[in-house]
Amino acid sequence: MVKLHPNMIAGYNDSVTLSHFLSETYQQVNTRQKLPQLLVLTSFVITFVFIRTITHLQKAGLLPDQNGPLHIHHMVPGILLLLITGFMAISYWQNKKILHITAVLFGIGAALTLDEFALWLFLEDVYWAKQGRDSVDAIIVAFVILVLSLVITDVKRSFANMRRPARI
Repeated sequence: MVKLHPNMIAGYNDSVTLSHFLSETYQQVNTRQKLPQLLVLTSFVITFVFIRTITHLQKAGLLPDQNGPLHIHHMVPGILLLLITGFMAISYWQNKKILHITAVLFGIGAALTLDEFALWLFLEDVYWAKQGRDSVDAIIVAFVILVLSLVITDVKRSFANMRRPARI
């Protein structure tokens, strides 16, 4: 098992195994009810990396591309996933299992859709053109917002705790 040096993790005095560290991290995320945000962020990043890898392999000729008169951009299934998950989140928000599934599917849909943001903006296929960089910028902005959604409430809670007078 991988051992982490105690100085790497604040608050731990002994060596900690990676599985213990991941377990503790999961407990922190779960007790703060941040698991849906973490699932959205994780599925968003994995999908973006996966879809960019596929498109680069297609451009390099290592994977087949769509041929024929109809080309379905990957934002189409992304938009459908966003619509479906939006409805599911509104309808079944109290069911934790559905909420977690919805979070993963939402992250996938958001990444597929935002990866072709430049197509929305210019209304033409500029994925490999200079304007295609706008899609990467949109992904970066979305990533920052998703990360902040994990952090910001904890910061807000910390400030609220600092303002409270100490009990004696």
